[in-house]
Amino acid sequence: MPYKIGLVQMSMTADLDANLRTAADGIRTAARRGAALVCLPELFRSQYFAQREDAALFDLAESVPGPSTEALGSLARELGVVVIVPVFERRARGLYHNTAVIIDADGKIAGTYRKMHIPDDPAYYEKFYFTPGDLGFRAFDTRVGRIGALVCWDQWYPEGARLTALQGADVLLYPTAIGWHPHEKAVQGFTQREAWRTVQRAHAIANGVYVAAVNRVGHERPDPASSGIEFWGSSFLADPLGAIVAEGPVDEAAIVLGEISAERIEEVRRGWPFLRDRRVDAYGGISSRFLDPT
Repeated sequence: MPYKIGLVQMSMTADLDANLRTAADGIRTAARRGAALVCLPELFRSQYFAQREDAALFDLAESVPGPSTEALGSLARELGVVVIVPVFERRARGLYHNTAVIIDADGKIAGTYRKMHIPDDPAYYEKFYFTPGDLGFRAFDTRVGRIGALVCWDQWYPEGARLTALQGADVLLYPTAIGWHPHEKAVQGFTQREAWRTVQRAHAIANGVYVAAVNRVGHERPDPASSGIEFWGSSFLADPLGAIVAEGPVDEAAIVLGEISAERIEEVRRGWPFLRDRRVDAYGGISSRFLDPT
């Protein structure tokens, strides 16, 4: 049976508890509008702290299970919805991950995904904070069906999308925190955002699955000496042929709703049988860093 997915596009403040309340309100609104699966943006409990390297910011991390998963697990059980909860995970002393926790509609944790690809770019200094994921690419059984969760920088890599889809995920969810460096926006802004949309739509097409990206909005400038990041919103759901089913605005909070249909996946895969025609005998080089011509 088809079901609705809700993407909570939100802005974050310096108040962690206020962000949790905003997220909970977004989940309630999405559920009231019929969503059976709801996804929050990457690291939703705080502003995007990886714009700078500061060891004191490790204090933002929490355990899994922990405050966010317990609060939103109770809400998921109350509403009867599946919720994707992205957290700054404190796994052990000195060991932290950028994590998405899948909470089933009964309020229990159905699975955990730890971000595999960790960026290190201006204002995205994530390698300072996060250990690369060690759980691999995974799909999880939930009340709405089998789903996959990856996180932000993972969305640029076809390998992650493929391996998750091959485990039977009908939808790939990408909690995200991406935006413009304000000084680049006028010249490169359109191209950057379109590249982000295009690569994820391509994952949907190549794998015959739905793809949902959930971004934050707002201009966050934690370091007055920097220009900060202007997060570009644009949360969207693409169908198995890459068509945009639903999309949020660039500059304001929104609950983005779209429909997931297993019948649509079946229809597309029958006409575009990419999984059938894969040459699995010829892809050995994919595990190499680079293939030298010699």
